[in-house]
Amino acid sequence: MVEVSRDGRRIYFTNSLYSAVDRQLYPNGIKGWMVKVNAKPEGGIELDEDFFLSWPDGYLPHQVRLQGGDASSDSYCYP
Repeated sequence: MVEVSRDGRRIYFTNSLYSAVDRQLYPNGIKGWMVKVNAKPEGGIELDEDFFLSWPDGYLPHQVRLQGGDASSDSYCYP
């Protein structure tokens, strides 16, 4: 999944789509993770090497939802 922050400066990637799809694509399972890419105002992107989240076994990340409505998918929750 890919999620862009409301200000367009952060892009979050997770390696899970939906558990039903994940089970079909990865029958032996996968280790869940999330990374962040910073989008520069002057153009270009850069991987944030200090941001890597590993999920506990048995759990997979899906959509990024940050407190305060930072993620674009939270737009319906905030004015």
